[in-house]
This record gives sequence, C-alpha cells and structure tokens, in this order.
Amino acid sequence: MTVSQELLEEIAAQERELVFDRFAEEDAWALGCFLVDEAGKRKARVAIDIRRPNQILFHAALEGATPDNDEWIRRKSNVVFRFGKASLAVGIALALANTSIDQKYYVSPMKFSPHGGAFPIRVRGCGIVACVTVSGLPQEEDHALVVACLRKFLDSRR
Repeated sequence: MTVSQELLEEIAAQERELVFDRFAEEDAWALGCFLVDEAGKRKARVAIDIRRPNQILFHAALEGATPDNDEWIRRKSNVVFRFGKASLAVGIALALANTSIDQKYYVSPMKFSPHGGAFPIRVRGCGIVACVTVSGLPQEEDHALVVACLRKFLDSRR
C-alpha cells in the first residue's frame, strides 16, 4: 500500500458518504449478516465485529479466522473510538508524519492498532454510534471489504 494524502482524502470522503439515518441492534445484526455473506462469497478467512464502545452487537468468525483476529479487532476498533475516524486513516496519517501511535499519542500499541479494517458507523445528526471491523486480510483489503459492504448495505436501504 502506498500511503498518500490522496488516499487519506479518499477515506475521509468515504466517511462522509457512508452515514446511516439510524442504527440500532437489528441494524447491526443485518449489517453483520450482510458482511458474513459477502466475505463468504469471497472465501475470506476473516472475523467480523460490530460494537459500541462497551458492547459487542455482532461478532462472527468465518472458517480460517483465528483468536488473533479478535485481538486485532479490539485494537483497531479502539482506534476508531479514540480518534473518530477509520483505523486505516489514522495509520496513513501516522505514516505520512513518519511517527507511530505510541510516539505521537502516548498510547500502547497493545491497545490501539492503526491498521485498516475498522470503520466508524455514523448516524446523521448524532455522530459515531458504533464501529464495524474486519480482520484477517491485508489491512487495505480489510478496509475495502468493510467499505464495499457498507456502501451496498446503505444503498439497499435507500
């Protein structure tokens, strides 16, 4: 992956575009099942998670996913909730600044992982209410899977 300001701007545009009108528990279930179906079609060996800061709303481990993917999910989603943006965006911004999350923000990489795959779930007029995360593919593919599924899911509800 080539980090660039253009990629950072593309992710910011995705965050502006992929906004829900509402998001409740049944929406988390529907989105999670949608992600499982799409990942299954791609034969992706991933874990999928949708959570609020203190509550898991949906979690699935597809064939080939490991407990390590759950740890990556926890650390990537922590980045979304702390910084209010996609985990890939935080990682790119750090790379462009030639620094790391622990050097810049004094947080432990054991708790925060600025790698792609976690994306904020925003509700229009409310802000971030949850986070959707995929782990198991290279980080840019984790991010791309989440974005593609969010886009299709939101389009199907309009």
